[in-house]
Amino acid sequence: MTTATAVAGASLLSPADHALVLIDFQSQMAFATRTIDIAALRNNVALIAKGAAGFKVPVVLTTVAEKSFSGPMFPEIAPIFPGQKVFDRTSMNCWEDQPVIDEINRIGKQRVVIAGLWTSVCIVGPALSAIDQGFEVYVITDACGDVSDEAHERAVTRMVQAGAVPITSVQYLLELQRDWGRSATYALTTGIAREHAGGYGLGIQYAKSMFGAQEGGH
Repeated sequence: MTTATAVAGASLLSPADHALVLIDFQSQMAFATRTIDIAALRNNVALIAKGAAGFKVPVVLTTVAEKSFSGPMFPEIAPIFPGQKVFDRTSMNCWEDQPVIDEINRIGKQRVVIAGLWTSVCIVGPALSAIDQGFEVYVITDACGDVSDEAHERAVTRMVQAGAVPITSVQYLLELQRDWGRSATYALTTGIAREHAGGYGLGIQYAKSMFGAQEGGH
């Protein structure tokens, strides 16, 4: 008979066990994105970036042909990571870029969480490459986008078949918190949710304003 214990599953993410890689959130890539509203995409990217920064998750920022074609990263990202190096590449697959790999190795995490544009090119490439080299890969699918639904969906299917784990932006934030009794990051998590988590965030604002309610008795 199996005995349950009050311990989190090993496959759940924690702030200390992974690196977040944000890939090619750039103007030129966004112009052709059709699978998600760009305002929603920018919101979701801001949510996961603020979550990672607040929980002190190591983050890798990378672009492709920033100066010659694709433009700078979304303006939501840079203020969250002031002064942090952005790795600009020529390769569509950032896992083939040696400076990016040097940074991954410097960080030294077995798990990699990925988000970016486009799903079928610049996300599939590193996801499959990292899996092939023994890394665990999670993909934040609503912080990715592509030129068509077909391209995005086939890419996600391909990554999942190879062993990647699909998650969403709010799921990522709440998985980092995971217990409302963790008071040190309670205000951080609920503050990000109020600003970026749509109806859920409005619900937090409403409950606190109208009833003084807070999860976990805070």
